[in-house]
Amino acid sequence: MSERPAEAGELDEAPEAARKYFGDRLPDVVRYAELLADAGVRRGLIGPREVPRLWERHLLNCAVLSEIVPDGVTVCDVGSGAGLPGIPLALVRPDLRITLLEPLLRRTTFLQEVVELLGLDHVTVVRGRAEEVLGTLPPVHVVTARAVAPLDRLAGWGVPLLRPYGEMLALKGDTAAEELKSARAALQKLSVVGATVEQVGEGVVDPPSTVVRAEVGESPGGVRFAAKRARAARSRRRGNRRRR
Repeated sequence: MSERPAEAGELDEAPEAARKYFGDRLPDVVRYAELLADAGVRRGLIGPREVPRLWERHLLNCAVLSEIVPDGVTVCDVGSGAGLPGIPLALVRPDLRITLLEPLLRRTTFLQEVVELLGLDHVTVVRGRAEEVLGTLPPVHVVTARAVAPLDRLAGWGVPLLRPYGEMLALKGDTAAEELKSARAALQKLSVVGATVEQVGEGVVDPPSTVVRAEVGESPGGVRFAAKRARAARSRRRGNRRRR
């Protein structure tokens, strides 16, 4: 087994906030943190300099999203990467049915290993892009995402996956309000009926996590356009295979 890069920092012990927030699931969260700090760094899923900041910047920052996810709903974590925010959310919310959607094989392999190791029976790993699973993945109540793309592009991928009256929850940084302002026109075209910037995790993370919340009405938009993109992508891949 290869060692972590020399510049990788050390993983801190779980802070008191994590002990309170995760409760009896803390041992599983610690194991996940250890995997991120080791295999996650070696496989290029997170940067080595993020290791000392895993608890505040990543695990708790994502887990507090649970504060605004309704009870007992289906969730699709788009571009799940190393499992953020999907896995922390799964660890605090066993009532949810969560799909971790990720196109890269090395990432889905890691995600499947984590799901099996932690016994997350309510979590499914799916390899693919959002537009590719449209029509095969049942529409969900909630789409989550973190650090995937600018809001207008992210909405084009995430909103078509929603069922009527569903919502997309995008973890964003300090520029959330500016992104939302710039994306208003794109969101309207996708039949988003309400979009706000909200803070979650007050008293748990400092500063609180910033979330863009986009809610759709009876008919989520972008479905036909997303399906058209998916067909075009499949056609390009077939063409590339024939030319090899």
